[in-house]
Amino acid sequence: MKPPIVLTAFGTTTSGQQSYAFLDQQIREAFPEHEVHWAFSSRMVRDFSRQRHGRKGKGPAEVLEELQARGFEWAVVQSLHLLPGHEFYRLVAEVQDCRIRTSMGLPLFWSPADYGAFLEALAPSMKVAGNEEAIIWVGHGTDHASWITYLGLQYLLSKRFGSQVYIGVLEGQPSREDLVAEMVKSGRKRIRLFPLMLVAGRHVQDDLAGPEDSWQTSLGAAGLTVTVEATGLLSYPGVVQIFQEHIAQALDIIPAGNQSRLHRVPAVEPGHINLPDDSTGNLAKGKR
Repeated sequence: MKPPIVLTAFGTTTSGQQSYAFLDQQIREAFPEHEVHWAFSSRMVRDFSRQRHGRKGKGPAEVLEELQARGFEWAVVQSLHLLPGHEFYRLVAEVQDCRIRTSMGLPLFWSPADYGAFLEALAPSMKVAGNEEAIIWVGHGTDHASWITYLGLQYLLSKRFGSQVYIGVLEGQPSREDLVAEMVKSGRKRIRLFPLMLVAGRHVQDDLAGPEDSWQTSLGAAGLTVTVEATGLLSYPGVVQIFQEHIAQALDIIPAGNQSRLHRVPAVEPGHINLPDDSTGNLAKGKR
């Protein structure tokens, strides 16, 4: 039995489900010998799914226990998180308490190669029309130590695409106020807002493009012309490829005979975590 793949997201209660459907299709095509399952870490999202659509959303532990009961010895749990913050490490802790052996697929931003592949995925969208236009990628933000990810992205985006590409966050730094002041100071006239989020869910509808107290209204009040590109990152094929590679890396550390290789996308070098039983860049539990 080939190890199943459990795609695990916080979840969304909005039309962002379309991005999940695209990812699901791509993963099934890339790993045709493996079952693909979904889990949602947010209880609110699971309850919403049951109430609105009449189907029970399952948490990671529930999905893994069901797979273990069916006789699977190993499963890949692919984190659908942007960065290794609070939500990711809560997922790691939950998975480690399950009886089935697991190999963890890492978040979008982990190794230097992930950042490089991400820049390539964005390249077609990074064309700026003159010095008066700017692009701002807006993420959620975090108070976890991984907040430095956003500053690293700012440096890499500016280096690759020029000083007219910025990073902002909903919570923390660089803030909305910081970016509005920077746009006015730099003489920008036109702003394109992109969500630095896997799905274009409620944060995009309310915080980026909402009619009140949003990035769009704040920038507009400063005299800037603003458009919002309401497309989540999972709609970019290059971003999906990064997750495919993380799944392939997670499969690679499962003992021979329990896994099969992807009809592989071009390899990128894995990141590394120093754990007693693993030097491949993935979090493995239950290895003998």
